[in-house]
Amino acid sequence: MSKSIHELEVKYNSPKLSVIIPAYNSEKYIQKCLNSLTNQTLKEIEIIVIDDGSVDQTSQTAYSFAQNDSRIKVVIQEHKLQGAARNNGIKHANGEYIGFVDADDWVDLDYFEKLYSLVKKFDADIAMATNVRIGNGKTKKRLNITKEEFVIGLQNKIDTCNLWKDSCPTNKIYKAEFLRNNNILFPESVYCEDKLFTTKAVYYANGIVTVPDTYYYYYRNLNSTSHNKILRKGRENDKNNARLAVLKFLRTHNLNVRDGNFYAITKKINIFGIPIYTKKESLRSAKHYIFSVIKIREDKC
Repeated sequence: MSKSIHELEVKYNSPKLSVIIPAYNSEKYIQKCLNSLTNQTLKEIEIIVIDDGSVDQTSQTAYSFAQNDSRIKVVIQEHKLQGAARNNGIKHANGEYIGFVDADDWVDLDYFEKLYSLVKKFDADIAMATNVRIGNGKTKKRLNITKEEFVIGLQNKIDTCNLWKDSCPTNKIYKAEFLRNNNILFPESVYCEDKLFTTKAVYYANGIVTVPDTYYYYYRNLNSTSHNKILRKGRENDKNNARLAVLKFLRTHNLNVRDGNFYAITKKINIFGIPIYTKKESLRSAKHYIFSVIKIREDKC
């Protein structure tokens, strides 16, 4: 017997998963993104588009999808960058779990069904899938998940995520209660907002379940806020500041993880724009360079 309209409304108003899409001037890409989400095999989802002050047709495209799919919400905010957009999405999310998909990316049609199935099977705080980067005529797996596994222990979780290389928050889903209970949010009004968020999530998670045979497709869009040099002008220090924030978090919590994986520049002397001296610190050691590449000394912090 088919379900009544009322039963379906209740089902979709209590979603298993909230998918948050931060979108800024994404009119060329968001249709493909939304097509991959509205056609998911997991139907009990809500899709929250946070338009981060776009000046193109991004919100109009999202609204046109919402007219035909009641699971889609469109929220418009002033331009505050991805961190604020994702945090706004978390505030509006009603799902048991939360996932993030950037507006120029897309996922396999069984992506969220497979992640949700395994995250429930292991009662995990995080489930993670393969991350595929596409761009410049190349396709590369940034993180390749080949087997189902429930990973515990901080260093094991860090290694499984390649966290020091890939702090991507988007190839994962997170238990919403877990994020809120630990106050895990994105830094706002900065680039590289993902590093501290993902580090905190990996640290606090009871475990991470790896999900094979389904893929998140990350499109390397040279006009996105993360790659466009004009959009990032004046924010050149954000990447290193994000690394400093991660180091501070790890040190504050006195975490015994592999030295050298996480580092940040703590001192730099330039003369006429040339880096004469650079000091890079990791958790328990510091390396000193001249001209950024010639190591002259290494000592303990």
